Amino acid sequence: MPKKKDNNKASSKKAKSIAKADSQKIIDDLKSKIDDEKNKFLRLFAEFENYKKRTARERIELFSTASKDVLSSLLPVVDDFERALKDVNVENKSNSGFNLIYNKLIDIFKQQGLEVMDVKPKDVFDAELHEAVTQIPSSDDFTKGEIVDIISPGYKLGELIIRYPKVVVAN
Repeated sequence: MPKKKDNNKASSKKAKSIAKADSQKIIDDLKSKIDDEKNKFLRLFAEFENYKKRTARERIELFSTASKDVLSSLLPVVDDFERALKDVNVENKSNSGFNLIYNKLIDIFKQQGLEVMDVKPKDVFDAELHEAVTQIPSSDDFTKGEIVDIISPGYKLGELIIRYPKVVVAN
């Protein structure tokens, strides 16, 4: 009879170790699934944070450049004002209102963030920043690739170039 008890004990121990191995396998599978779900959650959370940052950046950019079309359509008016100011005698009191309107228009542009690009003769021509209208042969005063004259100024709205300056380049 003692052998039967030993057999029962051995089979009981074997059953317990199998059950323990099965439960350990189930626990390991569950831990693996939890880790997978945790990684999915972290990726989704990071993706959502990137989405929020991107939309906030796009919104700021939209607000800063929302007036771009209106401002760029008014630039020819500014050009006409500047040409007229050269021809008008500003000291004449009847023309002082003309100058006041021009100054108010320029102030509004500055308030909206519009800036005149700083381009001077003798600057080096850069195709990404300037628009070459024509080229003239280089002389003693201007070397090849230098800006000789500015036909019309360029304008920037923040970092965005609304209108490239039109220049004459020495060739």
